[in-house]
Amino acid sequence: MEIIDLHDPARVTKTPDEVKFLLENGNFIQDEFEISDIELRLYLERIDQKLGTYSLITSFVRTNKGTIEMIYDEGFLGEDALSRAFTFLTTNLGLSGLVLRSIISIRQKISD
Repeated sequence: MEIIDLHDPARVTKTPDEVKFLLENGNFIQDEFEISDIELRLYLERIDQKLGTYSLITSFVRTNKGTIEMIYDEGFLGEDALSRAFTFLTTNLGLSGLVLRSIISIRQKISD
């Protein structure tokens, strides 16, 4: 099962402009979900002359029960937005929250 949890899934149909791996080819287990990959993906959507680039950062989680991509952050986030999000997740226990949020969303879609 492939889940795109965005109001407009077309926003992520192109190749991401940048990807950072939080977990790659892993074997992390949370409840009955085996998580093998966790990525942050950056999509650059448009440029404003005053505000700069509008960025969409998504999280992508691959489990034994499917994948899910959902919004992590978006807006005029400035330069190096993906690296700052990556650092925040890896230094502030944000990774566990991201995993739990993903599992909750997958469970909800499976039960629908």
